[in-house]
Amino acid sequence: MLQKSGIENLFKNIPADLPAEIVETIAGNKNCRIERIVSRGHSSPEKGGWYDQEQDEWVLLLSGAATIEFEDGEDLHLKPGDSLTIKAHHKHRVKWTDPEENSVWVAVFF
Repeated sequence: MLQKSGIENLFKNIPADLPAEIVETIAGNKNCRIERIVSRGHSSPEKGGWYDQEQDEWVLLLSGAATIEFEDGEDLHLKPGDSLTIKAHHKHRVKWTDPEENSVWVAVFF
């Protein structure tokens, strides 16, 4: 878990062994939530793994690489520095993340 006050570093406290994706809320209130997500070869389940969220989501990939798939068949390939806004109820899933490197994301739900 990231510290709750002072300076935080989104690349710290990532375990060498990462059997499951890390999803941590690092800030927020009733209208907005900010998460740090760390993936290494993780993806959404093939069956039933679609996100259908009540809020818009802005996501920024800080490191690694990933592919986001939308229900309409569109794939977006992200590299460090890429960001996108996903409107509420636009069904999507994480199709692929780099298995050799940490993909560190910041996701803002608003």
